[in-house]
This record gives sequence, C-alpha cells and structure tokens, in this order.
Amino acid sequence: MSPITAWEKIQQNLHGEDFQQIYNDHFPIEVRQLLSPWFETKAWTEIDPDNLEHEGYIKGLFVSFVDEIVSKANSMVTNEQFASKLKLIDTAKLYKDKYSQNPKELIRIIKKCLESESMMAQQNNSLMEVNVKPSQEIENIEIMQQMELISNHVAHTNEIRMTIQSDIDSFNILYSECTKCTQHLQHMRNQRMSIPQGPEIERKLKQEKELYEGQLKTQSLSLNNALCVYINKLNESLNLLSPVQAHIIDKALIQWKREQQLAGNGYKYMKDIDVIQTWCEKLCDLIWITRSQIKEADRFRVNLGRYFELPQSCEIINTLLDMTTQYLSSLVASTFVIITQPPQVLKTNTRFVAEVRLLIGGKLNIHMTSPVVKVSIVSESQANQIIGRNKPDGESCGEILNCTGKMEYQPVQRHLSTNFRSMQLKKIKRTEKKGTESVMDEKFSILFSSKFFIGNELQFEVWNLSLPVVVIVHGNQDPHAWATVTWDNAFAEPGRVPFNVPDKVPWRNVAEALNMKFSAATGRGLSEESLTFLAEKAFRMQNVDFNHMVLSWSQFCKEPLPQRSFTFWEWFYAVMKITREHLKGPWTDGAIMGFIRKSDAEEMLTRYATGTFLLRFSDSELGGLTVAWAGSNDSDAYSLHPFSAKDLSIRNLADRLLDLPYLTKLYPDVDKNQAFGKYYTQPPNISTPVTSNGYLKPLLVTHVPGWGGPGTNGQGMNSYPNTPQNHMFHVNSPGNCSIRETSSVHSEPVNNTSEKYCPGSFFSAAIL
Repeated sequence: MSPITAWEKIQQNLHGEDFQQIYNDHFPIEVRQLLSPWFETKAWTEIDPDNLEHEGYIKGLFVSFVDEIVSKANSMVTNEQFASKLKLIDTAKLYKDKYSQNPKELIRIIKKCLESESMMAQQNNSLMEVNVKPSQEIENIEIMQQMELISNHVAHTNEIRMTIQSDIDSFNILYSECTKCTQHLQHMRNQRMSIPQGPEIERKLKQEKELYEGQLKTQSLSLNNALCVYINKLNESLNLLSPVQAHIIDKALIQWKREQQLAGNGYKYMKDIDVIQTWCEKLCDLIWITRSQIKEADRFRVNLGRYFELPQSCEIINTLLDMTTQYLSSLVASTFVIITQPPQVLKTNTRFVAEVRLLIGGKLNIHMTSPVVKVSIVSESQANQIIGRNKPDGESCGEILNCTGKMEYQPVQRHLSTNFRSMQLKKIKRTEKKGTESVMDEKFSILFSSKFFIGNELQFEVWNLSLPVVVIVHGNQDPHAWATVTWDNAFAEPGRVPFNVPDKVPWRNVAEALNMKFSAATGRGLSEESLTFLAEKAFRMQNVDFNHMVLSWSQFCKEPLPQRSFTFWEWFYAVMKITREHLKGPWTDGAIMGFIRKSDAEEMLTRYATGTFLLRFSDSELGGLTVAWAGSNDSDAYSLHPFSAKDLSIRNLADRLLDLPYLTKLYPDVDKNQAFGKYYTQPPNISTPVTSNGYLKPLLVTHVPGWGGPGTNGQGMNSYPNTPQNHMFHVNSPGNCSIRETSSVHSEPVNNTSEKYCPGSFFSAAIL
C-alpha cells in the first residue's frame, strides 16, 4: 500500500463547506487538486512574500506554477476531461495577465489558502480526537452570534424607522388637509353675509376642522410615542455594540499585538488578524447603520418639531450621535495596525521593510481616498509624549529614507495597506547615557501615521508605534541589542509606559523565554536538564531550586560570568547562533547534548564503551562546540578543542566526526554513521585524480596528532588506537595540550583560565 499523501490527509480532515470557504475563483480548488504533488515539493512555510530576499525565488515559483498548470492541461486528452482542461487553460491565462508584474500577490493568495486548509484540517482533526472546540473557534462563534443578534436588532429598529416615516408622511398629509379646511373656514366666515348657505357650510367646515384636529392630536401622540420607542431602540443598539467593541479592541486586538511581540522571540501566532478584521468590518457596518438611524431620528425630531414639542429628544439624540462618533473613532484608530513590524534590531544604512493595514479600510469608502502613511523614528520620551497627547506632532529623532506611501486596496483579501519595501535609517540622535547604560540599551520606536476623511463630516488622524527598536551601527552590537529586545518582548506588561520593563523576573519566566527563542531559532526546544544548566550558569550557583528565584537584567546581560570576559546572554546567543547556522540538523535530531558541564560529560563517558562520544557547548569559548569521548581505560575521557563557527563553515560537523575513526558511538549507544550519516558530504572518487585547470584538488580532513585517522600510515590508518602513541604527547599533560584564547563579540580579552583541550588540526591530503 502506498503511503498517504499530505493532500489526502487534508481531504480526510476537511468538509465540503471548508473547501468552499478557503478556495475561490482566484485559486480554484481544481488547481489545488490536480497540482497537489507539485505543491508538496515546495517549502511554503519558508516563503515570505514581504521578504525582499525572496523576490527572485518567488518569480521563479510563479513561472513554475503557471507552467505546471499548462502542462497538466495539455495532458488531458479525454472528452471527460475537456471542461477541466479549459478551466485550467483559462486559469493559467488569468494568472499571466493579472500577476506577471506582481507575482508575490498570487503567491500570497496561495500561501494563505494552504495555511487555512492546514489550520482547518488540524482543528477538525482535534475536534475528532477531543470533542472540544479550540478556544479561538469558540470565540469566533460567540462573536459572530453576538453580531447576528445586533444585526437583527438593527434590522428591527430600521422597520420602526420606516413605520415612523410612513406615519409622518400621513401626518403631513392630514396636517395639510386640516390647514386647507381652516383656511376655507376662515374664508367662509369672511363671506358669511354674501352666501345664503354660508352658516350651514361654516358649520360643516367647523366639524371637519375639529375632526382633523382630533386626528392630528391622536397621530401626534402616536408619533411622539413611536419616536421615543425608536430612540430607546437606538440606545439599546449602542448598549449591545459596546461590549462587543470592547472585546474586539481591548481584548482580541490587544492579545494579537501581544502575540505579535512574543513572535519576536519565536512565539507562534494563535489569533488570525484576518478573523479579527472580519469582526471589525461587521462591527463598523453596524455602527455606521446605527449612526445613520440616529441621524434619521434627528430628522424626525426636526420635522415633527414644527407641529408639536418633543421634550428632551434633542439632547438624547445628540448624546447618542456623539456616542456613535466615539465608537467609530475608537474603532478606526484601533484598527490601524502594523502587520509586519520593522526589525527590532535596526542597523543604520540598511534597507528594511514594514507593512501597516487599516482593518476597516474597505468600509465607508476609505479606500477611495488612498490615504498617505508617513513614517518616522521616535525616542522613548517622544513615544511617551505621543501617547500622553494621543496625537503625533511631527516628532522625530532620526532620518528615514522612503518614509511615505499610499494605502492600496486589495479587493480579493479586502486589505487596505501600505507596504514599505525599501526604508532606510540614515541618521539617529541618541540621548545622553548614564552609568552602565550603552547604546544597545536605548529603545526607539517607528511611528506610522495617517489622516483621512469619511464623507465630508468626519476627519481621522490615526497612528501606531512599532515594537521597541534598538539601533546599531555595527554587527558586533547584535548580541547586546538582541538581549534588550528579547527581555522587552518577553516581559513587557500590557498598558505599560513605553518602554518600561521589570528589572528582575522570575527564573521560570526567563526559562520560558529562552526556550521559546532557542526553539524558534534551531528547530528544537530545551529540555528540563538544559534549562537547569542555564539556570546554574545565569545565577552562578549549583544544586539550588531555581523555580522561586528571580534573575536580574544585570545578571542576564551586564555582569561577566565568573572567570570569563563575556556575559550569560553573550554565551547563550553565541550558542544559539552556531546551532542555527551550522548545527540545526543534528540538534533537531537530538544528536547534540549541548548543555552540560565538561566535568559531568567526561564523568558520564567513563561508564561507557571506548569510543563513545557526545557533543557539548564550550563553557570557555563563545559559540564553541566540543567533542568529548571515552578512552580505553575506565577513567579516561578526552575533550577535543572546541570547533568554532568558522571551523564548521570550512568543514561541517558530520564530516569532522567521520574524520575521527576512534569516535564510534554517539552517547549512549547510537552508531555514529546512523546519527550523522545523512549529513556527510559525498567524498570524491579517490581512485580518480580530481583536477581543476591542471591542479590536483586537496581534501581537508580533521586530525588529532597521536590518534589514528587520515594522515597516519600503517597500523594507525582508519584504526582505533587504545591509547595515544608513546612517541606523541599525553593528552592529560598540560604542556602538550593546546590553550586556545578567543575574543568575545566585544573584542574583550579572554581570562587566562581557559579550558585545556586536545588540539584538533586540519590535515590536507592530496588526492592522487
């Protein structure tokens, strides 16, 4: 039986209405079905349409996609496939005509559809396993049910409005007839003497007038009551709208923004901004309809006020109108959101991107005016002033190029947004530093602002501040800058004064942040043992219950570790960097133990068979990975000098381990080739000379002098020596071990108490 494909799994977990909700004419379900093998060969989760570095790949992907559709269409030759063939050909032509100049929009649509089907499939699968709906789905159902309730109430209120309008029309006609009757009666009284039947006519006119007046009095009372009922209904509408708006703005959007900040540390979004946008659009419609109904109530008041008094109605209606304007203003201001945050570590003279969106931009004809968005950078104190005034006032502490853009409307996604693709920070003005403060401690924010009108009566000025940004001028400032950003992202509290964060945080919260950061960067999180190791390093103590201890900002990234020239964060950041860039595969596989002390690693290995080895991060060198292995005697364990990122960029870890034949089993008992074989570089055919322009090509290998491996001859070649050869140095002899000094990211000198290791070397062997 052939294995089930990803598309088949999706089909098993989605229903017909799910597919109808996800796919449309812009990305037909037929295309998804027929090209499913092609889709599964592409790393869609890694593609970012807003990343400038992905533009070339996206263009190639677009061409490949269209070609695949055409190829699939051409392969359809039967009569039964004729209709599908025509649809595919039309789709390919549509894509070429519409997206050739902007292929990333199509890729964004496809990616969104694939993400939606994956998310819905996971949700449906979870529902089958556990009869409990995900909290976000429950929230969405509850919000939409409340919206439906309000919508029904608004519709009923509109029926009352229409009835009142009809009654007013009847009242106006009756009033007009009564006025005519009164005028006729007055005329007859003036002509009483000249008309013989005058008194009789006058009597009838008087009766008719009294009848009209009675009817007018009855209708006026009815209209007054109806208008009061109508106004009460409008007040009820606002009372229903208020908690829904509060939930969306004060809870859902705030939570989304918090998740967005945590995403800077690797958190996976739970809330979908497109779902929140749907809520906001529906809410905007209801507020606007209610506002129109209130204005109708005011028109009724003016119309009827000519005939009779309407006590307090004017004041009530004005109050309701002000409330709807406030609701609308709050909704507009809150839905001006930053979809793609600027980089939180921002290097001067380096291009960066950002995207802002007005979630209700497709409503109220806002998109027809193409509002302009302006961008500037502000200091922490300026950000506080903006929030205090609730209004930007031209503040800036730097110069940004390409800092204006028009909002463009994408009708398919209903997005009114501005994509800034090539902004660049040219200048920055810093504040004076005090004490131990550095430029990497200083936080800025990117300010986005815009102005626009709704109709001819409402003007809005919206703005939003980005997440805190640390500005650097050189790459060696990266580690400390990321410490500032990571601490802020993890421990910022809702509603804080920008950009205050606590100076001390419970270790369990720090551990959660470090695990989130490391997992996002490397593909695998940290075990409890690894987190305990990190706690011991951060607190500079062992054998303590860290769960109830608090770690200070100074311990985190200011104070050097004991007998080291670098801080805890600099060490952790360097480990994370080398793992992400050179060790991601083996780390994700669980082949690297990593976080363990040298003494503990060697003590563990003495209990295992000769040649058993493990991989650990060096304590003494930033971003160093060392190999520790068991020797032939029970008490022997050795550690190879740490490999740096530069070392691993020259020859990868797996090949280096392959070079050392006396390393046979990965701790505790995994064959080395089984653990690292898939990462070996295919060696050249050593029986055939490899030449390039007449030169022999060398092969670089790792070799430890005194141990078997490439470069030795006779019995040492490819054999495991039980102990180092007598004519070579003894591993435990300080005089023969290499003492390697490296510099920290700040180029500070390393303390002279560096660890001692067996020196590894490159051996260059010509392939003959």
